[in-house]
Amino acid sequence: MDAIITASGWADEAAGERPPTLLDIRWELTAATAGREAYGAGHLPGAVFVDLDAELAGPPGPQGRHPLPDLGVFGAAMRRAGVSADRPVVVYDGGQGWAAARAWWLLRWAGHPDVRVLDGGVAAWTAAGGALTTEVPVVPEGDFVPRPGALPVLDADGAAALARRGVLLDARAGERYRGEVEPVDPVAGHIPGAVSAPTTENVAADGRLRPAAELAARFAALGAGPDAEVGVYCGSGVSAAHELLALTVAGVPAALYVGSWSEWSAEGRPVSTGAERG
Repeated sequence: MDAIITASGWADEAAGERPPTLLDIRWELTAATAGREAYGAGHLPGAVFVDLDAELAGPPGPQGRHPLPDLGVFGAAMRRAGVSADRPVVVYDGGQGWAAARAWWLLRWAGHPDVRVLDGGVAAWTAAGGALTTEVPVVPEGDFVPRPGALPVLDADGAAALARRGVLLDARAGERYRGEVEPVDPVAGHIPGAVSAPTTENVAADGRLRPAAELAARFAALGAGPDAEVGVYCGSGVSAAHELLALTVAGVPAALYVGSWSEWSAEGRPVSTGAERG
């Protein structure tokens, strides 16, 4: 099963007799209402808005800024949006891909068998001539019930152990990994043993993922080949989901440390800085 779909591919499927369920996951870290406002100003026809902070994550706390959501809240949100177990789902965001990837990963982790990210998001859709609408669709209630465990996750101890025996990728910007800046969390630096792998390097200038062969070569150079044990973290488990999407396209299985740096740095755990692998 593919993890991504092109704008032209979505146009073809949207014109079919039973198109996939379409979810708009636009979100900005520093503006809680920006995604909903963008949806109201114009979205892909048939798309239902899903709130990342409220429906794809639990409240911030000891487990990080975007811990796993309550399964009851998540399941209800997905059913409200029309998600059913036997119908494919396509998710998109404003183009960065991080929020859409969070929805993709959560649905796959929770047992949905067929979820894809619209590669390049809204920008790719409009660049291909696709129209936007302000009409909010009325969709039938879905039947999806989350059954977690279909994808691997790491806790803090598991991430630390994986950094020692395998490859733990840090998806944040290089300057955050090195500890030169930390705009969000209380401590700067990275998990000892982690490898810097900014998720921004997985996309081309147009915001779409690089070809699978390029991604595979990039990850192999970081030690993350298909035979390696690989994990990923970021600031709070959002951009790391996009790294996992890129790894999936490259054919490399990997686990997500959901709590990520926001949990690790708040717990007083060891911290490394600088450019070298911890």
